Amino acid sequence: MSKLKEILFTLEEMAPLAYAEDFDNVGLLVGDSNTEVTGILVCHDALESVIDEAIAKKCNLVVCFHPIIFSGLKKITGKNYVERTVLKAIKNDIAIYAVHTALDNHKQGVNKIFSDALGLINTKILVPKLNFIQKLVTYTISENVEELRNALFEAGAGKIGNYEDCSFNSKGVGTYMGNEDSNPEIGERFEFVENEEIKIEVTFEKHLQSKVLKALFKNHVYEEVAYEIYDLQNAHQNIGLGMIGELEKPMAEKDFLSFVKDKMQCGGIRHSAFLGKPIQKVAVLGGSGSFAIKNAKQAGADIFLTADLKYHNFYEAENQLVLADIGHFESERFTKNYIVDFLKKKILNFAIIFSEENTNPVKYL
Repeated sequence: MSKLKEILFTLEEMAPLAYAEDFDNVGLLVGDSNTEVTGILVCHDALESVIDEAIAKKCNLVVCFHPIIFSGLKKITGKNYVERTVLKAIKNDIAIYAVHTALDNHKQGVNKIFSDALGLINTKILVPKLNFIQKLVTYTISENVEELRNALFEAGAGKIGNYEDCSFNSKGVGTYMGNEDSNPEIGERFEFVENEEIKIEVTFEKHLQSKVLKALFKNHVYEEVAYEIYDLQNAHQNIGLGMIGELEKPMAEKDFLSFVKDKMQCGGIRHSAFLGKPIQKVAVLGGSGSFAIKNAKQAGADIFLTADLKYHNFYEAENQLVLADIGHFESERFTKNYIVDFLKKKILNFAIIFSEENTNPVKYL
């Protein structure tokens, strides 16, 4: 068996918590990280019936997509389905871990799964994540450049799109003079030093800042390390919500929605007016996606598949694309398959079980 805190590293590898949206509540919601895990039950929604299933199948960790605790709980008295679920989990020593937007924003996550189910090609992020990239600028002597740069790369810096080990290096002259408490690597105390230095510039995801700085301080030769960190406005190409791709062959609008209904096992699809042109470029966003209608338009999508569209959202199509609401659960239905497959490849010493509970609250006639 493994302790829960060891499993958490694998879950974070699959869906880094730093990728989650600020409004979300992801990670370990219920449980003690020192618990010995006996089995993992993977579900879409951690409801009371799922906790019963976990008890029956001797699983003391439930990994769910949607967080059962979304807003704060001031009382746990069992008066509603959230409180009853949490109470039952606590009474039976069952931990609950949610991934939600941490997996939504992952380039291999919810929307890639959605795209793959429809056979889309040439996919890319529809709404790239903003305010997530930082830049480190530092200065060192030429003898230290390779060691320092490689350490920064090892810490996760220097990744841009499909490339890694990216940096910019330029020569210049650094100056300094140490006081009575200094211990300079080059020169003496109270000596004005002019020395040729290399400026190194690398970008990194902001949640890696402490790791990158640790590598900087550990591998830099100077007693005092000169560095700057900047927040960048660049959008992250590989992290964000939704996805846009293309069908290998265009399809008529009605035929395409019939195809989607079959592939995503939809009970029904609500859509805006057809435009009488073939569908080739498809935007998708699992879950509630009305906020991304403008992004789908800007990307030149012929159709935008998402869920939870309201009456007035359909007006926003404005004869530029077709909007289609395929259902919240339906748009995310294959997510737990992905979670199970990922965990089975990483964890071999106990069972990873696919929940048999259908937690879709929406029914169709």
